Amino acid sequence: MQTIKYDSAEFLTSAQKYSQCPSDTGAEVAFAGRSNAGKSSSMNTLTRNSKLARTSKTPGRTQLLNFFSLSGGDYRLVDLPGYGFAKVNRTMKEDWEENIGEYLAERVSLRGVVLVMDIRHPMTEFDQRMVEWAVQTEMPMRILLTKSDKLKKGPAKNTYLKINNELRSRAPWLSAQLYSSLKREGVNELSEWLNGQLTETID
Repeated sequence: MQTIKYDSAEFLTSAQKYSQCPSDTGAEVAFAGRSNAGKSSSMNTLTRNSKLARTSKTPGRTQLLNFFSLSGGDYRLVDLPGYGFAKVNRTMKEDWEENIGEYLAERVSLRGVVLVMDIRHPMTEFDQRMVEWAVQTEMPMRILLTKSDKLKKGPAKNTYLKINNELRSRAPWLSAQLYSSLKREGVNELSEWLNGQLTETID
């Protein structure tokens, strides 16, 4: 299996609507998650680029589908708009959710989804909807329990085991892991999972 260098990630393009997405070729994995769950920080840590995905204290700041290319093949990472926006109007929120839904339903090159959750607030309503979608569509999904450094090792491990066991009982293509951007913990584990999703279907 080919090893992808995630520090090669470069911004490719942004899409406000699904029709603006780049060519649907090769393979890509999308990062999804509630606003302030640590999605941008997770991607930045993975790629060793603190400026790759924008981080903000304002929920819902990422309003576009952002595509990043990876060298060595037709591989991409996709940063989906955060959900759970607190300060946006209903029309804007509906537009975002519609675009995310169309992307997830139509994108042929989508090989997996990384669902980012704050380990202290896992499995929100939208998280549950995303997991159910992955079960129904048989889409490989990796739950990233971020900010694991905010909990002591015992409670963090217990949360991980509970969620991972729940996921495994629902479908074999669902799994979870601990992740800390601050301490760079879980990066290698995430990289290995991404390698599997990106390369096994098109090599």
